[in-house]
Amino acid sequence: MFDPATKILIVDDMLTMRKIVSKACRELGFTDLTEAADGAIAWSKISESPTPFGLIISDWNMPNCTGVELLKRIRGSQKYSKTPLILVTAEAEQKQIVEAVKAGVSGYVIKPFTAQTLGAQIESVHAKLKAG
Repeated sequence: MFDPATKILIVDDMLTMRKIVSKACRELGFTDLTEAADGAIAWSKISESPTPFGLIISDWNMPNCTGVELLKRIRGSQKYSKTPLILVTAEAEQKQIVEAVKAGVSGYVIKPFTAQTLGAQIESVHAKLKAG
């Protein structure tokens, strides 16, 4: 599992959803949580942070910059391209999942979800990172 001190960025345009994801992350033992209301704000936080984020958990559908647009921006960046990103979304259509996989998503969680579901996906992403 990721170190509990891993710096996590939670991105969702709905405050309630950010709080749900934050609560789930705290239940999993994580302590360094930052929130952003959309992908554009998230990108600013990513690029301005003195210490890199170890994990990004982002909604798909947001104004200004969607989760997939944020993912593509991160994967296209030399500095942040390896940062794991989990998309949390109500979008379960095969076409969208394929788009996310092609863009380099690390994991995918369908809403609604439990802390255990999110934890399992975080664990899976960590295992993939360790495997190389």
